[in-house]
Amino acid sequence: MRVLAFDTATPATTVALSGAGDVIYTARDDPKAGARPGHATRLLPLTAMVLDRAGIGWDEVDRIGVGVGPGTFTGLRIGIATARALARARDIPLVGVSTLQSLALAGPPARSNLVGYDTVLAVLDARRGEVFAASWRISEVEQFETALLLPHVLAPEALADLVAPLGPTTLAIGDGAVAFREALERSGAFIPDDDSQLHRVTATNHCRLAPGLQASVPDDVRPDYLRAPDAEMARRQ
Repeated sequence: MRVLAFDTATPATTVALSGAGDVIYTARDDPKAGARPGHATRLLPLTAMVLDRAGIGWDEVDRIGVGVGPGTFTGLRIGIATARALARARDIPLVGVSTLQSLALAGPPARSNLVGYDTVLAVLDARRGEVFAASWRISEVEQFETALLLPHVLAPEALADLVAPLGPTTLAIGDGAVAFREALERSGAFIPDDDSQLHRVTATNHCRLAPGLQASVPDDVRPDYLRAPDAEMARRQ
């Protein structure tokens, strides 16, 4: 199955294509520190670049997988709207992929040489002093509906309290784990170095999850915000 996948839930724009031979073709854009994400301008060019590198056309894509978050409101809106439009225009089945579950797939043994950990905790920086987080047994992370901790938005200290009973065999990854390293390390979790590739959301892992998901009509693929957008929160206040 040829799967084209992308994610715009975080500042990065990441695209991948699997099933076109033994290589997974990838492209990504990471904005510089302090710069705005380039989702709106980079997503389609990166997608075209990946297809061109693989030497395939849209009629050869069997499935589109798009990250549904949780993540930033604007980023998710751009990614999912683009995925819906492509799926309709090209008549390609579409699936929504959990950004947290995809991040968790970077944990051992699938994507690193770390050993001795049986739980992976995926943590994304949700801003406003909060994180998006979910955890899985490493042996079960490619399965569905088996999360130890379902996706939540909460304060890092509250997450640390939930993680502490899991013990020192928990691997915490993601930009949220880096941003709130001190709080999470107090829980006993291990966090790789700040520059570790394990902390990056990558559409490569979306390609691994997408074939096992049930395709739906494009409008049924919706963002998993977990909380109201900043503008809505400000209006309520």
